[in-house]
Amino acid sequence: MKIFNEVPNFKFMRIRKWGFIVSSIIILFGIILFFIKGFNMGLDFTGGTLLEVSFKDKTSVDDIRQSIQKIGMGKSTIQRVSNEDKFYIRTELLEESGEENTKEAEKSNAPGQQKGLSAMVKDALLTDEEKKLNTGKLDLNDASERRIAEFLVSKGTETEIAADSSKKIIDLITQSPKGLISDFSQVEKIGLKNQVIRVLKENAFLGRFTFLGTNSIGSQVGKDLRGQATRAAIYALLGMLVYIAFRFKFIYGVSGILTLLHDTLVVLTFILVFNIEVSMQVIAAILTLVGYSINDTIVIFDRIRENLKIVRGKDAESLMDLSINQTLSRTVITGGTTLFSLIALMIWGGEVLYPFAFTLFVGIIIGTYSSIYQSCAWLMVWQKKFLERKKI
Repeated sequence: MKIFNEVPNFKFMRIRKWGFIVSSIIILFGIILFFIKGFNMGLDFTGGTLLEVSFKDKTSVDDIRQSIQKIGMGKSTIQRVSNEDKFYIRTELLEESGEENTKEAEKSNAPGQQKGLSAMVKDALLTDEEKKLNTGKLDLNDASERRIAEFLVSKGTETEIAADSSKKIIDLITQSPKGLISDFSQVEKIGLKNQVIRVLKENAFLGRFTFLGTNSIGSQVGKDLRGQATRAAIYALLGMLVYIAFRFKFIYGVSGILTLLHDTLVVLTFILVFNIEVSMQVIAAILTLVGYSINDTIVIFDRIRENLKIVRGKDAESLMDLSINQTLSRTVITGGTTLFSLIALMIWGGEVLYPFAFTLFVGIIIGTYSSIYQSCAWLMVWQKKFLERKKI
């Protein structure tokens, strides 16, 4: 598939110096920004606990902070999820019950019997009225399927009916956008027995918030992950250098590695500017970018090597322009289709996938640009400063 009917004749190499200047400015800005504010390191690398809480009614970050300040967590990072009433509460404190907890695990015990950090936060968020209700009634929005079934059985409901009813209630909660039930009228519409509905109305209530998830990582684990991520990036770059040097010539390998280093630094600058949380997903996106970018570079290098054998009478600059133009359709189509997929992920993928999609989105654009204005431009530097054209 081709975009151009004929091979275009863009003079890319004429403005290669501007490419060096623009890239240098961006990278320098990123270095300055790094020393001023540093990266927004995620839980994977810092250690601590991340609580995801969903509220039934309108709630603000300030409201949550004032509540958890009573238990010494006022300095925790609180982030709203888009425009929803869902929040991430991140603290350096660790959950006592282990490195990872799920919502099901947290709710396996009766209210008031939970252990650890999540229980402390829950108590802090409860209003005085909810605390009174919590001592004698069941909070449907904060109970597991097993807990609901046991509760119904304790109120005289048959075991089979209790199990079926609890499953339907949990399904209703799971399908809810906020992860909780807003009104008992929703419960009445899911086909429960009249007896069950009556028991729930008399002995249960709908809390105004629920924990959607809890994740806890120790500081030592975070430190180990930082080291592993750094080594993975270094090994990837070295592997690319060896491969390109073996496949082409050593100067191609050096140009490719300088290009990948450029791509990584520029992407990290954008991560700093937009305050993207650095997690294992972002590291995975950067490593994916390394492979994607070098693939585009190799395609151009391969065409340069072919043209050296069949094209006569052209200097190095013209030869590189020709090679880039010959592969331009492939570059645009490959990059464009990937970008469309990443745009969809950024818009509809949710908060969890956004850092990964954003990093790759920026990386694909930078990688396409650098394949021309870094890889080929560095080859020109080698050619003009050190080598004859025949040795490119």
